[in-house]
Amino acid sequence: MIYKNFKELRISTLGFGTMRLPTIDGDNSKIDEGRVYEMVEYAINNGVNYFDTAWGYHMGQSEIVMGKVLSRFPREKYYLATKFPGYDVNNMGKVREIFQRQLEKCQVDYFDFYLVHNVCEANIEYYLDPQYQTVEYLLEMKRQGKIKHLGFSTHADFNNFKRFMDKYKEHMEFCQIQLNYLDYDFQNARAKVEYLNERNIPIWVMEPIRGGRLAKLSEGEQGKINQIRPGASPVEMAFRFVQSVDGVLVTLFGMSDMEQVKENISTFSKKAPLDKAEMDALLSLGYEMTMSVQCTACRYCTEYCPEGLDIPLLISLYNEQVFSGGGFVVSMRLGSMDKTQHPSACIACGACMSVCPQNIKIPEIFKDFVERRK
Repeated sequence: MIYKNFKELRISTLGFGTMRLPTIDGDNSKIDEGRVYEMVEYAINNGVNYFDTAWGYHMGQSEIVMGKVLSRFPREKYYLATKFPGYDVNNMGKVREIFQRQLEKCQVDYFDFYLVHNVCEANIEYYLDPQYQTVEYLLEMKRQGKIKHLGFSTHADFNNFKRFMDKYKEHMEFCQIQLNYLDYDFQNARAKVEYLNERNIPIWVMEPIRGGRLAKLSEGEQGKINQIRPGASPVEMAFRFVQSVDGVLVTLFGMSDMEQVKENISTFSKKAPLDKAEMDALLSLGYEMTMSVQCTACRYCTEYCPEGLDIPLLISLYNEQVFSGGGFVVSMRLGSMDKTQHPSACIACGACMSVCPQNIKIPEIFKDFVERRK
């Protein structure tokens, strides 16, 4: 197992994620505790020492099961991370009761790592609002020794990521971001990586295989992987990419079965970083996979739009909608925007097309975007 140093700790670079644990009869709330124990035992015996859970995983059962399973191992054998569930703004103002309940669920006296969960457009104002005292309470728990290290996870765009950092950066010891060779540019993870590296804040990686998408490549996509590094599996290449990004310390993977545990441990048992040519080729493949509409964000169009739409942003969301079928990111971003800025506000006047260097049929794209969101 490859390890990296974080302050006084020596942490496995592979983190055991618990959002996709094996279940019984396909019921997400019924975790197969016996199988989880076998997976955790194998992981610990083979060098994994970082385990990541959260309040909402498996409908609230992940923390409970991981608490039961990990309690069977010496506390010094593992580092446990969980998170405050601010993705649901109804939890704002409840940080005290939730944190105390998490200690009980996980059967521990302290958390090695604790995260402000999913800073994003939907909750940034709540996290920054002093009336809720979320981060302030967590800092008090840190002073009391119930949190050893405090950080945050985020799916926010760069501007809101930076707003959170501007207020709390002196207190955030690490940051967990969505990072893979698709989202390095697709969701501008590159900017976050550069910002964090400039400030020497270690990076934790989530979604290294993009919810499984990078494990299931088309024949053509796999052919390009074979050209980049012959013999490498899609999952290995996804992991090698994040291992090659400066500042990355821990890469989380949601473990679902023993086969995944063994394969991932094997990958993280040796260093095989990508060279620059391999990195560039992989990023090029990611671009091809995600750019349904190849907008260069020159912004000529926005100067001519009578409705004042942020056309490049909407096109990037359209590309996400096409690639992933929508999901969290598109809903989150559109949900944070006034409806007068949605694609449905396009009046199809065509002024944007008259100045688009790429000859993108923007009104047609926005019409399709609206249809796909129904």
